[in-house]
Amino acid sequence: MTVTATSVDESDQLDPQTAPASRAARLVRLVPALAAALSGVLLYVSFPPRTLWWLALPAFAVFGWVLRGRSWKAGLGLGYLFGLGFLLPLLVWTGVEVGPGPWLALVVIEAVFVALVGAGVAAVSKLPGWPVWAGALWIAGEAARARAPFNGFPWGKIAFGQADGVFLPLAAVGGTPVLGFAVVLCGFGLYEVVRLALERRRTRAVQRSAAAVALLSVAVPVVGAVAARPLVSDKAEDGTATVAVIQGNVPRAGLDFNAQRRAVLDYHARETERLAAEVKAGKVEQPDFVLWPENSSDIDPFANADARAVINTAAKAIGAPISVGGVVERDGKLLNEQILWDPEKGPVDTYDKRQIQPFGEYLPLRSLVGAINENWTSMVRQDFSRGSEPGVFTMDGAKVGLVTCYEAAFDWAVRSEVVDGAQMISVPSNNATFDRSEMTYQQLAMSRVRAVEHSRTVTVPVTSGVSAIIMPDGKITQRTGMFVADSLVQKVPLRSSETPATRLGILPEIALVLIAAGGLGWAIGAGMRARRAADA
Repeated sequence: MTVTATSVDESDQLDPQTAPASRAARLVRLVPALAAALSGVLLYVSFPPRTLWWLALPAFAVFGWVLRGRSWKAGLGLGYLFGLGFLLPLLVWTGVEVGPGPWLALVVIEAVFVALVGAGVAAVSKLPGWPVWAGALWIAGEAARARAPFNGFPWGKIAFGQADGVFLPLAAVGGTPVLGFAVVLCGFGLYEVVRLALERRRTRAVQRSAAAVALLSVAVPVVGAVAARPLVSDKAEDGTATVAVIQGNVPRAGLDFNAQRRAVLDYHARETERLAAEVKAGKVEQPDFVLWPENSSDIDPFANADARAVINTAAKAIGAPISVGGVVERDGKLLNEQILWDPEKGPVDTYDKRQIQPFGEYLPLRSLVGAINENWTSMVRQDFSRGSEPGVFTMDGAKVGLVTCYEAAFDWAVRSEVVDGAQMISVPSNNATFDRSEMTYQQLAMSRVRAVEHSRTVTVPVTSGVSAIIMPDGKITQRTGMFVADSLVQKVPLRSSETPATRLGILPEIALVLIAAGGLGWAIGAGMRARRAADA
């Protein structure tokens, strides 16, 4: 049968007068998706190096508006868009030297966790007191991201964007889960307050219990943060120590800085000897001990006499023990190791990094990755092995806990050193492979949060910057520039008391995960009962 243009029913033709309205309707349907993505970008802007921590609140308020009352399927998609808006710019540094492939793959995977949270928030958004359930669900999502896949990737925890914020003292109460929960709860609560206020203007009535919960969702986190301030202190409990942080710099940025391993070692030795000359001239106070960064000696000093001699000379010149970041091969295992180097005895103690970086220090799914791109396997020719014990060096009587670079993102890795007796913490790092990206500032903010969480001085010696000294109250007292040779010397407080966060450990996170599960169970049960009632 031949169909001509005139045989088409005229009712199928779009009325020209309704076309603009139809297009407007389609655009309106796109608003939630656009708002979800843009609120994710707003959350990213709240993170370092910017000090706009408060933008996290409107970001979650908009996210709450987008999700409230929607189906879990819609929440899944909107949550994914929120995750992309947040994580794509936040993690762009992961592709600085290796291209966009790994960066995009990481974001695509990590955003799945945010999508699942979005589905959960949409489900609980119909419950009384939904901001509480929704905030707990976000922390449950962070807990999952910190553990899987490949032992987790906690980068982007909400707590890590709050180093300059009013909520920071809550880190001492219950660690990053409680700090993050307070921010998310306050953001969702802020939306609920606005929603109920608008509803009251329209209907002249609003449920008192709902209004009370909304107001408490905003007020309790703020009041709790103020009440937690006495937990934050930079007073010395076990005396003080004069610490020196060495930043030797690298010959050039990027992955190929490792091709000049001897130059990196020489740079750090030279900066230490320069500091020794200033001490001898009376310009700088004699340090009790010296901290070098991760990868400051990628030449194994146990196997290479030249490297050993360079470190020995530097230690004798400064007349103090040095914590040296080395790459060591022992019993067939490659280790990212901190070495305690005594000026008279040489190496006397070691700490092997326990939380090693997937695709950086070891390659999961090596055969599959190699089939996709042989260059990736050539960049990680041999996998590093994991250490198994906490690292606390006794340096001139002070107990210094070692948390090597990537480990600072993991709650357990920092807490274990404090529980093991650390009176201060050092986070030796190597950021040279990430050039001048925001990664350095994001990691520095983590260390500030850890300082408050455990009430410890935190030093951050980095190969190329930014190196810093952080007081137990989270304030940076000294810092270096990037890609310069420099040293920091300061008398810092030593502390041994434990904050509630240190004592409680993982318990606050477990409690919030259980709250999230309870809210989700309630929402699922309510939905099933509603469907049965409709069928009846």
